[in-house]
Amino acid sequence: MISFKKIIMHRLKMPLKYPFANSSTTITEKDIIITELHDQDGIIGYGESVAFDSPWYTEETTDTVQYMMEHHLWPLIKKQQINHPTELKLHNIRRNHMAKTAIEGAVWDLYAKRTQQPLYQAIGGTTNQIPVGAAIGFQSTDEQLIEKIAQALEQGYQRIKLKIKPENDLHTLETVRNHFPTTPLMVDANSAYTINDIDHLKKMDPYHLMMIEQPLASDDFIDHAKLQHEINTPICLDESIHTLADVQTAISLNSCKIISIKLAKVGGFTNAIKIHDYCQEHNIPVWCGGMLEAGIGRAQSLALATLPNFTLPADPGASNRYWHQDIITPEVEVQNGYVTLPKRPGIGYDLNLPTTDQKVLT
Repeated sequence: MISFKKIIMHRLKMPLKYPFANSSTTITEKDIIITELHDQDGIIGYGESVAFDSPWYTEETTDTVQYMMEHHLWPLIKKQQINHPTELKLHNIRRNHMAKTAIEGAVWDLYAKRTQQPLYQAIGGTTNQIPVGAAIGFQSTDEQLIEKIAQALEQGYQRIKLKIKPENDLHTLETVRNHFPTTPLMVDANSAYTINDIDHLKKMDPYHLMMIEQPLASDDFIDHAKLQHEINTPICLDESIHTLADVQTAISLNSCKIISIKLAKVGGFTNAIKIHDYCQEHNIPVWCGGMLEAGIGRAQSLALATLPNFTLPADPGASNRYWHQDIITPEVEVQNGYVTLPKRPGIGYDLNLPTTDQKVLT
């Protein structure tokens, strides 16, 4: 039986090595909360909040995550005793998935350490090697974009994801395909289009994309279904997917052919595993998207990607693509297009935090 004695919230700001731009914002640093959860035997599990400091991606922010953990989630879980992480009861708190994941991830890490198994095995993963791709934000010039792609391919990344928006999408695809005619390529729109752009989006079909990720609004399943019926390029839903019910809706309406599962966006491993299993039963491939995670969130997302229906390369790659110095040792590395997770108990990495603002909850 596991009981929880205290949690320490570490908050820090990590500057990115390079600004990361998508259709709605540009990110230069990440405001991060690391959760350090202690059980009755002094075993420690770690989690991470991957929320951003403003609500451009979801309604959650780093501030709301901290508030929810301090005032609602910790008071709820400190009363609980569990044998397995799936017994953790968080359903009385609606939504707030990123806050829940910051605690639930620590519970799973702690459980894996108690049972002396790697986290990826504890959740049912079948391998410790994950194929990864590179996500590349908007660049100032075509030359810079081509250079970034070439560097990623030289480093072994198995596919390229580009951010797009209506102003320059076809020009970008034409430019990239002229230089890399056979490279596995996908695009991410972050809801930059509307259903009125069907004729425009049809023009992407000749570029033989793996998928177009979240072209329309985050809460729109019906128009995505209309769009998928009209285009050959597979639609992947990302921002639309928060719950198993969202997945069931998307599949029943034929709103997409692929689903991105982001650990923090669905509320943690228990929910992510249910979504994975449902997609597998319905022959919908899934892949692991990235949230500019630091080391803890990166390691946990990659552990999730070891489940068998994650058949497409994951977004979270090497730490040094994003950070001057990550908060784990060793840092996540990519070799020959794969991340190999450690076989040590839990996430398999040691925490190496700089000085942080801390709050201890007992």
